[in-house]
Amino acid sequence: MPSKIRNSLLWIFDAFEREPDYLCKRMFGCDAAYMDGLLCLVAADREKPFNGLLVCTSRDRHTALIEEMPALRPHPVLGKWLYVTQEDPEFEATAQHLSALVLARDPRVGVEPKPRKPRSARGNSVLPK
Repeated sequence: MPSKIRNSLLWIFDAFEREPDYLCKRMFGCDAAYMDGLLCLVAADREKPFNGLLVCTSRDRHTALIEEMPALRPHPVLGKWLYVTQEDPEFEATAQHLSALVLARDPRVGVEPKPRKPRSARGNSVLPK
């Protein structure tokens, strides 16, 4: 059953609404922003450590992004991505800065999403083979 509670962090994605290549999808109880087919940001309004904004990037881009936005840290569970918690005093400014980078198509933000396996390959089909 889908959650009826709206993510309080969806305001971060408001800047993307007029972009034709923007897509917002649910991901693990959070909301993910895709731009031009790349997974860019995940707004996580849940319990720690999923209570902030995750930046979908690669480890080789961490240093440059952290130098630009010191509130960013590697996510404690998904270490390949960066993260700023809602509790950080710089959360709103960092979220706005990241939104601007996504709109500018900054190559440091965004990863190719992994293709989903067809349902039959996931092993939970109830149909006989």
